[in-house]
Amino acid sequence: MAASRFQELLWANGQRGITSICSAHPMVIRAAAEQAGGERGLLLIEATCNQVNQDGGYTGMQPADFRDFVQETVRRSGFPEERLLLGGDHLGPHPWRKLTAQDAMAKAETMIEAYAKSGFTKIHLDASMPCANDPAILPDEIIAKRAAQLAQVAESSAVRAPFYIIGTEVPVPGGASQGHELAVTAPAAASDTLSIHRKAFADAGIQKAWERVVGLVVQPGVEFDNVSVTDYQPEKAGELVQWRRQNAQNIVFEAHSTDFQRDFAYGALVTDGFAILKVGPGLTFVMREAIFALADIEKEIVALANQSRLVETIRATMMKNSAHWQDYYKGPDWETLLFNSYSDRIRYYWPDPGIAAAFTRLVANLSGKPIPDILLSRYLPAQYRRVRSGELKPDPEALILDKVRDVLRVYATACRT
Repeated sequence: MAASRFQELLWANGQRGITSICSAHPMVIRAAAEQAGGERGLLLIEATCNQVNQDGGYTGMQPADFRDFVQETVRRSGFPEERLLLGGDHLGPHPWRKLTAQDAMAKAETMIEAYAKSGFTKIHLDASMPCANDPAILPDEIIAKRAAQLAQVAESSAVRAPFYIIGTEVPVPGGASQGHELAVTAPAAASDTLSIHRKAFADAGIQKAWERVVGLVVQPGVEFDNVSVTDYQPEKAGELVQWRRQNAQNIVFEAHSTDFQRDFAYGALVTDGFAILKVGPGLTFVMREAIFALADIEKEIVALANQSRLVETIRATMMKNSAHWQDYYKGPDWETLLFNSYSDRIRYYWPDPGIAAAFTRLVANLSGKPIPDILLSRYLPAQYRRVRSGELKPDPEALILDKVRDVLRVYATACRT
């Protein structure tokens, strides 16, 4: 069975897999560009339907805005733009699911058109969420028909032929709630998804587009919620992995919610055919750890009157506007979750003008005087060792970027070995 064009693209760049960066934070994208640049590989940055759409999403950006923002961020990092891939994740009616299916799909078509016209070349078609007048669980045939309907729009709008990802066993955009349950996708379910979507594409008259369906979202048995992580167990995914090797070698698996896995898991996932590893909150989680560590250092070496009060500003902002976390952090531990949850709802608040101003002041305060090694050792020990060895400058932004890259280094090793 011939490899897909997507697989050939990876192999041509010395990769068995690729990390999918699902974040709109400029420092995360900078870190990813620096990491990929050092490896001379591809860089895949993705936006979700909730982050970026024709209504602005929670970032305030439309697809063309996100493209321009990512391209400029990557360009400033010195990464070659020709090795940048842009992806759209969960593209479908989800943001408008409270509307009727007809109205929600019309909105989804407008969104897909905007992504395709803006040069996004990896499109995850996700029509799995029921709309206001739908049954609670959608039949696979309806999901596939809607996915093909969206692919038709992409085909007629794209500035370059996109790769498509399909799959109905997908986590909800935004992350799982606490107490999730999951099971590895059954081979029969994966097979049915492929055959039903293949028929839907044929019925829609876009058989040529089916040749660019290169990935299938399945559940490998990984997930995280606010406080826990479900680790990859290769033996539990064995039947699914074997099915792909025997029946669908030209299709790669896409694994969502791979954040916070143990290091060994990433290499195992890639070996097992999960060539697209999506990560988002895991990157902003460690970014927040680095920033909060720097805020603690600031309290040690900057006079109280001159401190940024960044942490206090974040808390006040989140309490005033709880829309991004109140449905996720419940029970007596909500205050602990506010600043420590794996799902990292803080990521929605970084663009706030007050928080952005406090962060800028924090960076300025710590750029004006050397950060003592003894405090780096306490608060950022891995970065301390690199500073001591001369690998890393004790610059606050460099320290943050390096801590984010600590996560990306593990992914990179898995995707290239």
